This record gives sequence, structure tokens and C-alpha cells, in this order.
Amino acid sequence: MRGEYKVPGGKLVAADVEVAGGALTRVSVSGDFFLEPDEALGVIDAALRGQPEGARVPDLTAAVESALARAEADGTLDTPVHMVGFSAESVAIAVRRALGHATSWQDHTFEVIHPGPLPPAVLGALDQVLTEELAAGRRGPTLRFWEWTERAVFIGSFQSLRNEVDPEGVAKHDVTVVRRISGGGAMFMEAGNCITFSLVVPASLVDGLSFEQSYRFLDDWVIGALADVGVTASFSGLNDVASPAGKIAGSAQKRLAGGAVLHHMTMAYDIDADKMLEVLRIGREKLSDKGTASANKRVDPVRSQTGMAREDVIDAFIAHFRSRYRTVDGELRPEELARAEQLVAEKFGNPEWTARVP
Repeated sequence: MRGEYKVPGGKLVAADVEVAGGALTRVSVSGDFFLEPDEALGVIDAALRGQPEGARVPDLTAAVESALARAEADGTLDTPVHMVGFSAESVAIAVRRALGHATSWQDHTFEVIHPGPLPPAVLGALDQVLTEELAAGRRGPTLRFWEWTERAVFIGSFQSLRNEVDPEGVAKHDVTVVRRISGGGAMFMEAGNCITFSLVVPASLVDGLSFEQSYRFLDDWVIGALADVGVTASFSGLNDVASPAGKIAGSAQKRLAGGAVLHHMTMAYDIDADKMLEVLRIGREKLSDKGTASANKRVDPVRSQTGMAREDVIDAFIAHFRSRYRTVDGELRPEELARAEQLVAEKFGNPEWTARVP
């Protein structure tokens, strides 16, 4: 069996394994990484032989790291080990994939949907609906781009409503406030000022990855898509994407017990910073990482750095995603929209949910 793992920002790691009697009997690690000394590769392979077939990533990682440390200490390796572009953990992830415990991007076909404008509460409800549908086996992995017409604020599942949202600004600008099911920070959204997508995937795609690793793994294609439109970007902190001009986007996640992962990102295209400051209780220090030093400027890293219309940027993003992964065109199904409307009435449009953290 063979498994592969492309380290975000790093190299490809592959593992060919054989199993007998519930244990790994042969392991051969390969890839385009850099490793010194050469003999360390044999130490890695030997460390994995005999490991239980069900060993998890931390156990496999510890086995490799311990074996390399012993080999350095007892003189088996005559120089210190240097692993460039990969790590013991990435080796462990590749082994898990070879054993069928984890899947790769190439194991799935992604449905790409870009429906027309929907009310903010419906957009939030659809995140829950599509994630539950995947967990139930009624929908495959899905990439959905958002469109809306109403001015809205989406707050994270655990944020305090009163600490994040200014009711006077909400009333003044006719803003709909929706609490989403994922964590993270508040998102101020006017039609045409953001690019937002939701990615719903099986948990097997991020098996063995830490939360921080999964953010970068699921957003790696975004770095490539931004490069296609002329923006040099990189990961920043746990869940942000930034360019030399400042923060571009932030991601959030929610994992369901049924084995599905919701991952979504909002990217600043052309935000009215004055209006945002009237609606959200954002200090100037926090605003500074959004690409502007003054409250009377616009937060427009994508528009200003690409010179492209928002619709063209989204088209370029979809084209890049299609160039990397297997995709099919899709659409929201009537039963999914009906369930979303039900959740709006019961939850996402309910003031009790919106203010569940006052």
C-alpha cells in the first residue's frame, strides 16, 4: 500500500508499506525532501517496521524521532540528522494514508457550487446543512462560494455578542447579525466587499493533522490561487493568510462527530473600514493587521493587489482549484435549501442563538 503527503510549504513524503499479522512488516519512505546523513533514511524505515497497523500519528512520530535520537547517540549515524522540507510527523501522516486511515485530495471528487445571492442566515445555515449531509453520506466533498445582497456580520460561535457588535452601528447600516457554528472572529460583509467560500470534507482528509496543520493543509490551494492573480501570500499565525501589505484572509473550522469537517475562509476584497468600525467593536490595533493604518481607508488587499473584478478573482480561484483536484459542477439541492430554511427559523434567525454568548 502507498500513501503520500505534501507538506504545506514543504516537500512530498511517500510511504510504501506492507502489513501482516496486524503490524507493519515493510516500510519504504521516499520523496523529494532533503535528508542528511543518507543513512538516516534506513533508520526511519526500520523504526516503522513492527509498529501496530492501527498506530496513530503521534505514536509513529515518536517512534521515528526516538530511533533517530538513539542512532545519533550510539554512533550509528556519524553526523546530526537534518530533515529539510519534511519531519517525522509528515512521515507518520504518509504511513497513515498508506494504511487507509487517511485519504488524500486525489481520493475525492469535489462538487463545486456557486449559487446566487442568499440571505445571510441561510448562508450560515447551509454550512451546517452541507456538513451534516456529508457526514450522513448524502453529499460528497463540496466547495461552495457565497453570494449575498444584505449587509451582514457573522460572529464566531464563541464570541460575545455585546463585545463584538455595536447595536447602534447595526441599526444605522441595517446589518443582519448571524452567529455561525465555527469559531474564530467576526466578519463584516457587504455585497461585493468579500470573497467567502466553505469547504466541506471528510475527516479522513485531515486524519493525523493537528488543527494548525489542517488549516494550512486545507488552504494550501488558496496560496496558489492568489499567486495566479498576482498576489504573493503566505500563512500567518493559526488561521490567517497575509501578504507583505498585511492580512488578506482568515479561516475557521467546525468538526462534526459524524466524521465531517467544515472549513471556511473570508477574504477582504474591498471593505469600507469606516463602516466596519461603526458596526464592529474593533480597536485600531486589530485593524492594523487588516492592511490599513487609518480608519478612513478601505481594506482592499485583493482588489488593490490584483486590479481584478471580484467575479474574475472568484473565477480564477475556481479554475485553480479545478486544476489541482478532481471536480464536478454542482448545485444546492431542494431538500438542502429546505433544511437550511428550517434551521434559520429554529436557530440561525433566532435571537436566542445569536445571543447565546451575550
